[in-house]
Amino acid sequence: EVQLVESGGGLVQAGGSLRLSCAASGFTFDDYGIGWFRQAPGKERERVSCISSSDGSTYYADSVKGRFTISSDNAKNTVYLQMNSLKPEDTGVYYCAAVLRCEVAGEPPEYWGQGTQVTVSS
Repeated sequence: EVQLVESGGGLVQAGGSLRLSCAASGFTFDDYGIGWFRQAPGKERERVSCISSSDGSTYYADSVKGRFTISSDNAKNTVYLQMNSLKPEDTGVYYCAAVLRCEVAGEPPEYWGQGTQVTVSS
């Protein structure tokens, strides 16, 4: 059974930090990239970051560059998203997902996690 399980969301004040984790199982981790997506109320889901398991290449949306850092522990099949200098506009449900190609920004994920809520208060 494929599983992607997010954790680490919560409520934080603007300027604060959170670290999200995504634990993957049930598929060959090295064959996929892992992306972090978020969906704010009333907005479309957007990809904020992605990391290729094969070579560690990372990708970021312009809105989070310099503030968010994605990393992977392949031994644990876990991907992290360190979020610093959080802003109220970062509020949303954050999902991790397995994608075949991180380098294609619009690549539809093969598998999704259930999501974790991140709320940034002003």
